[in-house]
Amino acid sequence: MKISASIYSTDRPLLEVVKELDAHRIDYFHVDCNDDVRVFEDIKKIREWSTTPIDLHIISSTPEKYFDLLRETPVDYVTFQHEDLKSKLVLPADIKARKGLAITANSDITVFDEYADNFDFMLMMATIPGKSGGSFNKDIFRKIREFKRRYPTKRIHVDGGVNGEVSFILRNMGVYASVSGSYLFKAESLGFALLNLKTYENESLFTVRDFMLNNGEIPVLAEHEASFESILKTIDNYQLGFVMLSDAEGRLAGISSNADIRKGLIKHFAKLPHIPVQEIINTQPVTIRESATVIELLRLIKSKNFPISYLPVINDQGQISGALTFINLIKGEA
Repeated sequence: MKISASIYSTDRPLLEVVKELDAHRIDYFHVDCNDDVRVFEDIKKIREWSTTPIDLHIISSTPEKYFDLLRETPVDYVTFQHEDLKSKLVLPADIKARKGLAITANSDITVFDEYADNFDFMLMMATIPGKSGGSFNKDIFRKIREFKRRYPTKRIHVDGGVNGEVSFILRNMGVYASVSGSYLFKAESLGFALLNLKTYENESLFTVRDFMLNNGEIPVLAEHEASFESILKTIDNYQLGFVMLSDAEGRLAGISSNADIRKGLIKHFAKLPHIPVQEIINTQPVTIRESATVIELLRLIKSKNFPISYLPVINDQGQISGALTFINLIKGEA
């Protein structure tokens, strides 16, 4: 996941900030524009000092006044705050930056519908736009899942309250870029804070249930309905690479993944049409409680001597609550 450093989250001189961030190989400079055209003077200076891409977030009810400025001083990414727009925004074709629409936690992701043909990404604001130091709104996790289902080819950026723990969760969810300001600049060491955003193992404030795929979003088959055919069809329908089996009380009875099916096929290849369903189900999969913290999740993963791609989530009664997938961490950045 890319890290975009919010350069106005510190009172230090701009040149000093740019040089330090470049020394630590930051991915982007995030520039907040609270309807103030003077930020383009700073953007011009940054362009003189650095080749690092600029990520501009414009909060304005009159975005058209920025069009000529974007032509004169191009940026790499430009985002407009949806809640401040008076009508649908139409950007001139000669503005070449990657285009994004920003929304607060109170707006529905469907506002992106009328921009989906021409815009590249959604910026989800987890705190108040333009203000630094807020706490992350965990409802954004749900919005990320919804957005990925509705617009699978579009990227997601997240801004506000991103610390090491949140960054780990966002990477796991497939977020392309996150904006960090206070967390970077208030740390004793900017380098250590940046490393924590990339690798994280620290204090936990969130639990698995805050960001897992919930029932309804995951493939679950009743144990008595499981067959070789039904398992294959369910995995194919959900495109997640696994299906979980539940007993009559909703407890986890097993998991069947692409790997389990492959092993069953190899073992019984000679009698392919008659493979017993039990041969493609792992009845003792690794699981995690929905109340587990992110640190507990990390420690569980590290304790295993094999890679975990899919992790069933259960409640205290052993019933299926949801699932975690680690495909985005395995794949890295898109």
